[in-house]
Amino acid sequence: MDHQAPPFFNHGPSPLARFVFFALISLVLMLLDARLNALDSLRQIISVAVAPLQSLAMTPVELLDRTGDFFVTQARLQNENAMLSQRQLVQSAQLQRLQAMQAENVHLRNILSIQQQRGENVVAAEIVYTGRDPFSQKITVNKGLTHKVQAGQPALDEIGVIGQVTRVYPFSSEITLLTDKDQAIPVEIVRNGARAIAFGHGQDGALELPFMAANADIQNGDTLVTSGIDGVYPAGLPVAVVSKIERNASFAKITCIPSAGVNRHKQLLILVGEVQRFRKPDPVGTGKTDSKTPVVRKNRP
Repeated sequence: MDHQAPPFFNHGPSPLARFVFFALISLVLMLLDARLNALDSLRQIISVAVAPLQSLAMTPVELLDRTGDFFVTQARLQNENAMLSQRQLVQSAQLQRLQAMQAENVHLRNILSIQQQRGENVVAAEIVYTGRDPFSQKITVNKGLTHKVQAGQPALDEIGVIGQVTRVYPFSSEITLLTDKDQAIPVEIVRNGARAIAFGHGQDGALELPFMAANADIQNGDTLVTSGIDGVYPAGLPVAVVSKIERNASFAKITCIPSAGVNRHKQLLILVGEVQRFRKPDPVGTGKTDSKTPVVRKNRP
C-alpha cells in the first residue's frame, strides 16, 4: 500500500534542498559579517527592536531582587542603628569619665600648688562622707590627730575657705562648713575694706551678713575675703560673693554665695599651723584667765 501524500500537497523543493540552501545562505552571511562587517547595521536594528522585549522579560527578576535587597538592607540598617546607639552610650559614658578626670586633675594640680607654696603647714585630705543630719553642714575627711590636725584649724580648697575643723579623731576629722547655721567667719569687702561677720544660712548653702546698716556701702557682686582679725583664718582668703541685698529702714539683709565648696571635688586642704588662742577673762573676777580655749565657732550676736 502506498502512503505517499497526494500530489497536490507537495509544494516547492524537498527538505534536503531547503537545508542545503539555508546552510549556504548562513555560510555566506557569516563570511560577509566576519570579513566585511556587513551585518553591523542589521544587528543594531534588531537589538533596538528586541530591547523592550528583553526589559519586559527581565522585569520580574529585577523586581524580586529589589524586594530581597530592600528587606536585607532594612534589617542591616536596624542592626547598624542599634550598634551605633550602643556605641554612642558607651562613648558618652567614657567622655563623661574623661571630663571628670580632667577636672579632678586640674583641681589636684591646684591643691598641690597651694601645698607646695605653704610647705608643711598644709595637709591634703579627702572627703570620706558627708553628714547625715539635714540641719547641719558637716563633712568627714581622712586625716586626723596622727596628721597634726587639730580642732579649730581652717579648711580650704584651691578657690577659698570651705570651713573649720570642729572635731578630731586619730585617723579622721569632722569639718563644719561655712554654710552651717552655727558657723561664722570675719570677712572684709575687697572693694572698700569694710569688715563684717558672715554667718552660715543653713540648708540652702548660703551665707548672710546680718545687722548691716541700711546705708552700708555694699553692692551685688562684691567679693568677701577673710579679714584675719580672729587669728584662725589667714587674711585674704576668698569667702563669698554678695548675691542679694534687701534694705529696710534700719538694717540691710545681705545674702552671699560661697566662693569655694565641697560639691565639686573630694580633695581639700587643712591649715595645720598653730591655732592662735585668746585669753578669756574669769567671770568670777578672780584674775585668772583661760588660755586653752581655741577659737572654733562664733555664735550669732
